[in-house]
Amino acid sequence: MINDKPTQAIVNKIHPKLRVELTKIVEEIQIKLTGTASMRLTQGLRSIEYQNQLYAQGRTTKGSIVTNASGFSSYHCWGLAVDFCLILNGKEMSYNEAKDFDGDSVADWKEVVETFIEYGWTWGGNFKTIRDSPHFQKTFGNTWQQLKVKYTKGQMFTDNDTKYVIL
Repeated sequence: MINDKPTQAIVNKIHPKLRVELTKIVEEIQIKLTGTASMRLTQGLRSIEYQNQLYAQGRTTKGSIVTNASGFSSYHCWGLAVDFCLILNGKEMSYNEAKDFDGDSVADWKEVVETFIEYGWTWGGNFKTIRDSPHFQKTFGNTWQQLKVKYTKGQMFTDNDTKYVIL
């Protein structure tokens, strides 16, 4: 069982095809991280509008560029991507990739990354354009262009009042 409410809320909105697997991943990570750090999902499914706002940041609005993906081109918009952070002592966010908070000789960040990769997720830390270390995605072999075509053709279904593309 997931013991972090914000993480559970994100799992509940991710594409239904990923919910069971993502729950297993989170539970495995909860077991692995035994020190002062835990893992929290910070982003999951995003609306096209919100993704476009993120894309505008640093381009047409104030702030630094945080993404190269506009609207339909982000796997977050399809419910196929999540972002995470480490939570220290139940409250402080950390993006420290090197620290071993539980003293098991493996950086906690690395333990999270390795767990997602074991399940076949792609890690944003390996991206070539903008390195996105807190990001994971699982696309089932679909490009965002293929997903957009399915969306345009109405190849969608509804789950808990949210529409998802049929994979």
